[in-house]
Amino acid sequence: MINAQDSLRNVSPKKAAYRSIIPGYGQLYNRKFIKAGIVIALEGWAYSSFKTNANYYNNYELNLPLSRTRYLQKRNKYAWWMGFIWFYGLVDSIVDAHLYPFKDVMKSKIETTEKMQGEKND
Repeated sequence: MINAQDSLRNVSPKKAAYRSIIPGYGQLYNRKFIKAGIVIALEGWAYSSFKTNANYYNNYELNLPLSRTRYLQKRNKYAWWMGFIWFYGLVDSIVDAHLYPFKDVMKSKIETTEKMQGEKND
């Protein structure tokens, strides 16, 4: 027997995954606006830090406070952070899409064991 809630579902995990190619868009698709803002802001922060350190590395001058190697390490660190944040957004949007009807399912009444036993005997 298919649950009635599943047939009314209008959020697809597959569509959420495709939309997550752009950071935060999968959360917007799932109507999780605060999460979307956080993912977008974190991705923007990581990208900005990546570009800043890449610029310092590429245009290194001796009067900068850190060594050229340190700017390379920081640039690479923020590149990894961009990947981690993107991957988190992808997984989060898929999980939220799967759990989208959860509130409606939890509000529905649970069948009693007497009803279930009566259906089995019929």
